[in-house]
Amino acid sequence: MIIALENAKYELQNFRNDVKELGNALRIDELKTEVAELEKKTFEPEFWTDQENSTKTLQKIKQIKDKIEKYEALESKLEDTIMMTEMAIEENDESLTEEILHDKEEIQKEEERQRIEVLLCGEYDKNNAIVSFHPGAGGTEAQDWALMLYRLYTRWGEKHGYNVKLLDWLDGEEAGLKSATILVEGTNAYGYLKSENGVHRLVRVSPFDASGRRHTSFASVEVMPEFDDDNSIELKEEDLEITAHRSSGAGGQHINKTDSAIRITHIPTGIVVGCQTERSQLQNKETALKMLKSKLMEIKEREKLDRIEDIQGNKTNIEWGSQIRSYVFMPYTLVKDTRTGYEDGNIQAVMDGDIDEFINAYLKQNAKK
Repeated sequence: MIIALENAKYELQNFRNDVKELGNALRIDELKTEVAELEKKTFEPEFWTDQENSTKTLQKIKQIKDKIEKYEALESKLEDTIMMTEMAIEENDESLTEEILHDKEEIQKEEERQRIEVLLCGEYDKNNAIVSFHPGAGGTEAQDWALMLYRLYTRWGEKHGYNVKLLDWLDGEEAGLKSATILVEGTNAYGYLKSENGVHRLVRVSPFDASGRRHTSFASVEVMPEFDDDNSIELKEEDLEITAHRSSGAGGQHINKTDSAIRITHIPTGIVVGCQTERSQLQNKETALKMLKSKLMEIKEREKLDRIEDIQGNKTNIEWGSQIRSYVFMPYTLVKDTRTGYEDGNIQAVMDGDIDEFINAYLKQNAKK
């Protein structure tokens, strides 16, 4: 057991270089200077007169401080564990071995997590994420698969401390859902979830098939950043088809009493957005318009178009050959990403939102490009 402690000490001491490199990559010294300058501004009398700007500055201060504190906590944990290991070796105390090995593993995981955050350097990576779910062809089976994906990403968001808010929901015919949209609020939500954009394939014995046959189903997960309300995007009244309807599904009892849900079709592109979870029809309309603007902006940026008017509204088919990931429940259990090759045999953990390694593999692969 003392050999295990000696090995742990050696690894931890060598790990100091990795943590130091991480600090340089995170620009910790520069961030400390930046936060000090921003905090100086809060003492200026005119700072509080512009409420919108002051709110953004305070949010930025908090984000920077959180990043610094997490890094310093990692540094402190590493040094404390090295000291504990040295004391255990000196006193020949093997009772601390299990705790030290556990702490070493946690330190390495946290360093990896913070290193992944360095890769989130896209223009909109820090933004909230709007995530929509749509079943492919296949009726009830595909609609149930879309519901399973909705649960997966809701659980992932909640596990990571994000605020997950349901925006829109359309019930499936017998089970599942026809469409749903959630807002995942928090720093880097879009940066992480952009890896999940695409078609997801399911292979299983369908619970809706009395013959117990194996089925292949498809559903799409659409991820876009939530943009601030950009006045540069002008939506013309004649381009919008706005309809009110009665809310359904997972939105709660209050919203089912009135026709307060709003669905907006952008006629030039055929893009459809909806919102049903706000308290009034007006609030639902405002949220739906914001979603539409975000979707138009995301397409414009992704397709490198000069103008919003250039968007054609072409859609990828939700079918075989276009999937980014396969989830196999039968005859074996395996989740495999077709882009990175990363796979995981613990399909139940994945369906409970344990998809960090899939996200990390995607971010690392794209960082090399």
